[in-house]
Amino acid sequence: MQERAPKGTRIAHIGIALESIAPQVAFLRELIGMEDTAVADSDGARITAFAAGESLVELLEPEGSDTPIGRFIARRGPGIHHICFGVDNLEEAMARCRAAGLRLVDEVPRIGAEGKPIAFIHPAATGGVLVELTEN
Repeated sequence: MQERAPKGTRIAHIGIALESIAPQVAFLRELIGMEDTAVADSDGARITAFAAGESLVELLEPEGSDTPIGRFIARRGPGIHHICFGVDNLEEAMARCRAAGLRLVDEVPRIGAEGKPIAFIHPAATGGVLVELTEN
């Protein structure tokens, strides 16, 4: 297996929770000129993503009120749901977080909407912001 060159930590994407993604799709595509990027729906959310340089903006629409995005919108309203950082080695980053005493939502990586391994860090450990880690 060929080893990947390290990229360093980067912003992989920002997830924005919306009751309906349609108005924002038109805004990002037609008014801002962003291009759609294919990603899979995940965790009970319909996801439409747009390229912003090397990062993505993911629009997250709940498939129901009992989904993570549905519950987020019910509690806080639409807005930024999470920020995702790409790291060179997800397992190592998670180990550093555990060693520092941070509470992880995911104890083991799982596959996210881009088909890459991901893990979330609880917002109580990160100044109130839900942080997702993914492997570059």
